[in-house]
Amino acid sequence: MSASTTDTLAAADAVLTERRGALLLITLNRPEQRNAVNQAVAEGVSAALDALDANAELRAGILVGAGDGFCAGMDLEAFRTEGRPHVKGRGFAGIVQRSAAKPLIAAIEGFAVAGGLEIALACDLIVAASNARVGLPEVRRGLVPTGGALLHLPRRVPYQLAMDLVLTGRLVEAEQLAPFGLVARTTPPGQALEIALALANDIARNAPLATAAAKAVLRDASQLHEEKAWARQAEHTDHVLCSQDAQEGARAFVEKREPAWQGR
Repeated sequence: MSASTTDTLAAADAVLTERRGALLLITLNRPEQRNAVNQAVAEGVSAALDALDANAELRAGILVGAGDGFCAGMDLEAFRTEGRPHVKGRGFAGIVQRSAAKPLIAAIEGFAVAGGLEIALACDLIVAASNARVGLPEVRRGLVPTGGALLHLPRRVPYQLAMDLVLTGRLVEAEQLAPFGLVARTTPPGQALEIALALANDIARNAPLATAAAKAVLRDASQLHEEKAWARQAEHTDHVLCSQDAQEGARAFVEKREPAWQGR
């Protein structure tokens, strides 16, 4: 068996995918290692995101951790031999620099710490159990959270809270951060995936071109100056306004029926 084949099999074991109707469930599958990220996980996540975007029948994805937690961050033991787990073009864990083009929801139970929280922040929406522990303890280990938290967190929560979490490295429960907008939904323990699936299905009912374009503009707007954001918005949305789906949406509204989206 070649080294490339072995790597592919390792990635397939470390990250599982399961189709749920129009949704793709992506599972970090290293529960005995608290779903810590090694190179196999990074490659598996990247491959899953590619699969999500490549399949026109899939409308959204949900990222979840196997076992009793979401992800404990980078596998420091593997780091000693493999180096930082990343994928070219996508960054750490195969996601933090470039996520899926389609909507992606993180469903958190138990914990999402260090790189695990950064993976969640790379998703578009976070659904978390109320008692899930989240935080960025890197400074307590002499490290810096370089997987996107320093860029994404100040856009999700107030500056003072972001600075507090980063500089203290403390862990807090998700329900404490919900009022500040870090998570879209908090759930009773054990129900994060159920609620995330319901949210994803709500999204999947909508026009795929429109949702992809809206997501792209929202992402870009937080990173661009307003003038550039307006230009980028036109790039993402002009074709949607002229699409068959746009016409179908208007017809379905007038005819008081569910639209039949074609994705074109």
